[in-house]
Amino acid sequence: MAQKILVMGESGTGKTTSMRNFNPDELAIVNPVGKSLPFRGKFEMLNGETESRKIVKFMKDVVAKGKKKIVVDDFQYILSIPYMNRIKEAGWDKWNDFGANYFDIIDICDLLPDDVTVYYMTHTETLENGITTIKLIGKLLREKITIEGLFTTVLRTSVVDSQYYFLTQNSGKDTVKTPMGMFPSYAIDNDLKYVDDKIRNYYEIGEFKPNEEIEKADKEVSKDLVKPDNKGRRARNSTTEQTKEQEAKEPRRRSRSEVQDDNNKKVADYMEKSNKAIEEVAGDREEIPFEEVPDIKAPELETPPRRTRSEREADEQPKQADAPASRTRKSRETVQETKQEETQSVVSEESNTRRRRTR
Repeated sequence: MAQKILVMGESGTGKTTSMRNFNPDELAIVNPVGKSLPFRGKFEMLNGETESRKIVKFMKDVVAKGKKKIVVDDFQYILSIPYMNRIKEAGWDKWNDFGANYFDIIDICDLLPDDVTVYYMTHTETLENGITTIKLIGKLLREKITIEGLFTTVLRTSVVDSQYYFLTQNSGKDTVKTPMGMFPSYAIDNDLKYVDDKIRNYYEIGEFKPNEEIEKADKEVSKDLVKPDNKGRRARNSTTEQTKEQEAKEPRRRSRSEVQDDNNKKVADYMEKSNKAIEEVAGDREEIPFEEVPDIKAPELETPPRRTRSEREADEQPKQADAPASRTRKSRETVQETKQEETQSVVSEESNTRRRRTR
């Protein structure tokens, strides 16, 4: 059984271009729309064909001639072109034909030799639940079968700051997946030749490169693109030198609790210094002249920032069992502001206490 790999991404994000490093004599291409390649090279190709019977025959023939790598480019057109050709046809039979035709081109991998790799390039769509998956038509294939479930390796293209990547890990909002430990990082160069070498080395199929060469290639293609959070939001890219310099200059945002703790420490230190200074001057006297009161500079307290959403949820979680159900967000904020005002008033209260001792 051949290794089958799914590569999904929007048009213009580097799917076809990722084939650029293959030698023409080692790769065959199924090109349903017959478009020109975005790079130079004379590859053996089947152009303008969407019928599974002819595509399957082509794949078998090129393997028989010694080809070990096949790309089915623009795989979504295997569905959409027949659909457009039969768009005026009524009835459900055509949908069954579309699904069977599409599935046959995947299913052929079960009959190909173990040392063959087949790559399916396809466009993406985002569903109502926010998950980005491969582009299909109708509900037949999506409801009856999860196409990504037929693949062990699903890569996704990405373009960030004019750099083209393959993403190797699920972001929580897509269907990307790869075997454990296969790829060195969340993002790698969009080099399908490297991906093929990596898969052959990982499974030890056919003529694969030794570990030393693969480890060297890992370092060259590995990128430090930041993975989105578990809600699928893209974090700020930290791959550019400009961004790294900016982050080094900008201080880290301190949390509300960190600022409050720092303020409390400043107040405690101020009170301790004030009491100690007054005791040294007063000695055994109960009262001292005002002019003898040591001048201890009051600390400058920092205004705590508003809590982030995660900080607010973390603060409120332990209190949910005891807090009344009618408590609102506004009341919780009011309590926090009141506590801060009480903390800041300690300095003025200490000053009043010192003045009373000098009367």
